[in-house]
Amino acid sequence: MKFPRRKFLDLLAGAAALTAVPRFASAQAYPTRPVHWIVAVAPGGGNDIFARLMGQWLSERLGQPFIVENRPGGGNNIGTEAVVKAPPDGYTLLLTSSNNASNAALYDHLNFNFIRDIAPVAGIARTTLVMVVNPSVPAKTVPEFIAYAKANSGKLNMASAGAGGIGHLAGELFKMTAGVDLFHVPYRGNGPALTALLAGEVDVLFPSLASAIEYIKTGKLRGLAVTSAMRSDTMPDLPSVGEFVRGYEISTWYGVGAPKRTPAEVIDKLNREINAALADPRLKERFAELGDVPMPMTPAAFGKLIADETEKLGKVVRFAGIKAE
Repeated sequence: MKFPRRKFLDLLAGAAALTAVPRFASAQAYPTRPVHWIVAVAPGGGNDIFARLMGQWLSERLGQPFIVENRPGGGNNIGTEAVVKAPPDGYTLLLTSSNNASNAALYDHLNFNFIRDIAPVAGIARTTLVMVVNPSVPAKTVPEFIAYAKANSGKLNMASAGAGGIGHLAGELFKMTAGVDLFHVPYRGNGPALTALLAGEVDVLFPSLASAIEYIKTGKLRGLAVTSAMRSDTMPDLPSVGEFVRGYEISTWYGVGAPKRTPAEVIDKLNREINAALADPRLKERFAELGDVPMPMTPAAFGKLIADETEKLGKVVRFAGIKAE
């Protein structure tokens, strides 16, 4: 049976509309069962805190549990790979972070490509780091520290919470952009690194502002500058490193990802709800207490951020010759 061309086109349009209806209805109804949110680090860190804050808000808003599952190991790669291999239906999400961007250069043989295999959903927040020194260091500003470091090239010790972590990369970026030579001393976590700095065993550290703020306020450590592009509302008197070192900016960021091929309708719905959460005064107040800045973004903008950060942090990793331990 041969249909007239117009009749044939009408049938095609009708079929396309019928196909679209279930997808639209599915996205409108989503979620209809619990959502599993993978956090690729142990409980208690910034990643975990953000997932639980956001998960509770989304559970109340959407009427389904957002279950946080901690899957630490492999520098975030074990949890990330679990999401890469999950069904692309919106019921398995990943708490993404700047570690995912730097891992592309830190690890030579990953079983996935983060940019290719994880779909960007939404940004959550940025956390600034802070450049702090032991009070015995005779530098009260970033320019004074640079001059002191150049006069004592290779003699100053720069601590970090571990090789390849964001604090280590912040220090290496400082070395690269300021043209100074600091000897890297890695510790097993932020706590031991802070303890070493307080004891005067090392000279400088780039921890999160939240973890160092009380030491700065009490004078046990001297804050020189924050690492973000702008000054922090938490300590507005501290300048940014970038005010003295051209091109310097680094911070920890957090967001949400999903397996590639997750329906666009589901991603868009999650993005709208997460951005609504970030506008909630209760969450904004909690973020401010943690020294974090909400980062509402479209999926496309978050994807660009991931690509830009992967390129930028990759340059730092290659400059410093860092390899995952």
